Order: sequence, then structure tokens, then C-alpha cells
Amino acid sequence: MRYLEIPGLKSEGDLPPEERDLKDDIPLKKSEAIGINTDDADDYGDTAFLLTNSKPFEVEHSTEPGQELFKRTGTIWTATAHIITGVIGAGVLSLAWSTAQLGWIAGPLSMIFFALITLISTLLLCECYMTPDPECGPIRHGSLTGAVKFFLGEKRHRICAIFVLESLYGTAVAYTITVVESASAIKKSNCYHIEGHNSSCRHVNANMLMLIFGAVQILVSQIPDFHNMAWLSIVAAVMSFTYALIGFALGLAKTIGNGMVMGSISGVPADSGAEKLWLVFQGIADIAFAYPYSVILLEIQDTLKSPPSETQSMKKASSISIATTTIFYLCCGCFGYAAFGDKTPGNLLTGFGFYEPYWLVDFANACIILHLVGGYQLACQVIFALVEKWFAAEYPNSALRKNLDLKLPMFPKFELNMFRFVFRTAFVVTATGNAMLFPYFNQVLGVLGALNFWSLGIYFPVEMYIVQKKIGAWTRKWVLLEVFSLVCMVISVVALIGSVEGLIRAKLS
Repeated sequence: MRYLEIPGLKSEGDLPPEERDLKDDIPLKKSEAIGINTDDADDYGDTAFLLTNSKPFEVEHSTEPGQELFKRTGTIWTATAHIITGVIGAGVLSLAWSTAQLGWIAGPLSMIFFALITLISTLLLCECYMTPDPECGPIRHGSLTGAVKFFLGEKRHRICAIFVLESLYGTAVAYTITVVESASAIKKSNCYHIEGHNSSCRHVNANMLMLIFGAVQILVSQIPDFHNMAWLSIVAAVMSFTYALIGFALGLAKTIGNGMVMGSISGVPADSGAEKLWLVFQGIADIAFAYPYSVILLEIQDTLKSPPSETQSMKKASSISIATTTIFYLCCGCFGYAAFGDKTPGNLLTGFGFYEPYWLVDFANACIILHLVGGYQLACQVIFALVEKWFAAEYPNSALRKNLDLKLPMFPKFELNMFRFVFRTAFVVTATGNAMLFPYFNQVLGVLGALNFWSLGIYFPVEMYIVQKKIGAWTRKWVLLEVFSLVCMVISVVALIGSVEGLIRAKLS
């Protein structure tokens, strides 16, 4: 708990809340008028105290002035749903192509390797959620950037914030591209079914589809925060399971229909050794994009109730989620490659290796669209919370912070926060514009995966864990952690080189 000392106030702290006069109690969300810095209490849980001349008494706590009090009600299963929604997204669709570039040995082993790395880094990060403090009580860190600032200082906090914004913004761009590919695939699938597989069903207005998806996201983005998104994550998680299962089933059925397992140990051949190397690096980058979720881990952990402890629950949820997603990834990646071999498409469900049953292909792509509506928001809510908290601190009296009461025909009355509406709308508009500018699925995923795999997924969790556990320099544990981080950095650099080369080649071709 956090105690804020206010000399001179009288308290009936010896009495339970139901037996005392509450007229002198001061909720933190209204406390700015008397000079209390509510930002100091933002990360210290759903209960805060004002310490008066006698004993502390309990008051209402709000993460931001003007927001309603929330109660942590999350469980292992809601956290698992949040994680699966954030992890099984656009990345799963590129895994068959990644396996094709790496071949039958390196492909599956790479997925298992990245799963283990992700599990290790998330277990380290889970330990950084709460910091014991003998004077103030346990300190909660409800975001990656907040935790980095606390453990590693202001300089690395700013670096982390840049990477977080780039990562989540890039994810929004990638999800927009994926949704448009899936919507286009539905239209093409129906066309092929009616006119035949050799028909030229190619004309789809991708830009218009992106604009429609952007309009939907502008509406959905008005959801205030994570604590109001459990239902959306559960629906999205069901959708992700559904289309992953369909992709696996179609790949298995086609493999059985072929009567053989296609592919080779070395993967897809290339015209030169250099080109093969670029493709291998890009395949590694696509796998790297598919796994880490460190950016949203502490946000999810901050929704969990206790007991059991948030750390214990989050570790179980992470283990369940990573095991589940790895099984799906192996099934989709391996059976997709087994079905198509050297002709494996970049996107398993939109590259039209599958024509029939057309209704099942349509349904799978519809599930992708529904899932990414939720996945988009799960990623972007972190940016929204970060920027809106900064704006509240920098401009506490701005007119944009006011809520407007609106009443639309056939809808109940609701409040519209002006800054939330303006900023979130601008965010979605620019993300949609960049997706229209760079509509290259595999290349965009590769660049994002390579950029963020080591920086956000490995480096910051490792360094914070070292500080949290007070691990001395050059001790055995410190050396192991730093070597682990260094190896992952090398992988990230080579993956980035291959992905940037692929993006430039796609843009110029």
C-alpha cells in the first residue's frame, strides 16, 4: 500500500469504514485540489491510504483523475485469454512460409526455440510486477514502461517507451494488412467457387477495405481501458483457436490428399546463396514476431485478483498460453509446409493453396477478422493509456480532458471524452494510412519481429530482473542472464537485416 501524509487532518482510522463518519475522507481522484499528487499512487494497487496524524484510513483509488474505480477481478483463465488474443494473431498465418524457408529440421526447432525463449523472458518479467517496500508496502508496476522507469531509470525508460510505441503501432499496421488480406480472400474464394479455380478473380479494392476496418477500429477504440475488455479478449481468443484449427485441418487434409509429405530438409531453394540467406533470416524474423508479448504482460497481470498472488497466476497463465500457442504453431506451420512444399504461400489462409471447401475458407478468414478486431485493441490500449496519462499530467486543465454527454437516436446516453476521441481516432487513421503504403504481409511482420524481439522481449525483462533480485555483477547467474540476452540480440540483428532487405525488394518490385 502507498501512504500519503497529510499533516493536520483528523481521522477515525481506528474504526472500520462502516462505523466511522466519512465526511473527512478524501478520495484520491479528487485530491488534486488539496495538493496531493495522485500520480504517485497510480501503480500501488486498487487501494490507497492517506496517512493522517493517527492511523491511515482507506480511501477510493483511481488510476487517473475522473476515471471510475476499478476492482481487479481477472483470473488465470481471463489472463490466458488476453495472452492468446495478443499472441495468436497475424503471426500464425506466416509460419508455414517461415517453415518452408528453414526446412523440416530448422523450421520446427526454431518455433520450439522461440517458445522457450519467450517462456523464460516472461517468467522473469512476471517477477517484476510487484516490488516489496518495507515503508510504503508492495509497489505495483502496471506497465512495461513504468517498470523500466522504476528499475532502470529515466534514460532507459525513454528508450523503452520509443520501442513500445513503435512495436504496438507496427502491430496495428500489420493487423490492418492481415484483415484486408482475409477480407479479400473471402471475396476471391467465392469468385473461384463460382467461376472456377483458373478464373482471374484478382480485382479487390484493398484500400477501401482498409478504410472500412479503420472506421470499425475508431469505434471500438473508445473502450476506456483493459479492465473493460475481458469480454472482447475472450471472443477474440475463441476466434483465434477456430481459424488456427481450420488452418491445421486444411493442411492435414491436403497432405493426406497428396499422399505424401512435401518439402525438404533445406527448405525452399533460391537462385543464390545470398538470396537463400535473406529468406532464412526473414523466416526467423516472422517466427520472432509470432511469440513475444512482453509489452502487454504487466498490463494483463495488473488485471488479476489475489489470492493467489498475481505473479503466481500470471506464470501459470503464461505457461498455459505458450504451450497452447506452440502446439498450434507447430501444427499450422508444419502441416502447411507438408501440404504445399516449395509453393507454400506467405499467408496460409489467404494465399489460395486452399480453394475448397470454400465456405470453410471463408469462415476461417471471417474468424481472423473478428479476432484481429480484438487483438488490435489489446495492443493499442497500451499506447492509449500511456499517452493519455502523459496528457493528463502535462495538461491537467485542458478542455480536451472534459467529458461530453451525448445522446444519439436509439442509443442510451453516454459520455465522450474529447482527448480520448481525438487521439485514438488520429492513431487509427495514421496506422491505416501506413498499412495502405506498405501492404506487404511477410516483410512487415519480419521487420517488426526483428526490431522488438530482443529489445522489448529480452533486454528489459532481463535487466529489470537483475535489479529486482539484486543479482551482483559477474556472479554465475548474472553471466548466464547476460549471455542469454547477448545471444538473442545477435539473432534479432540478423533477422532485422533479412527483413529490411525483403521489404525493400518488395517495395521496388
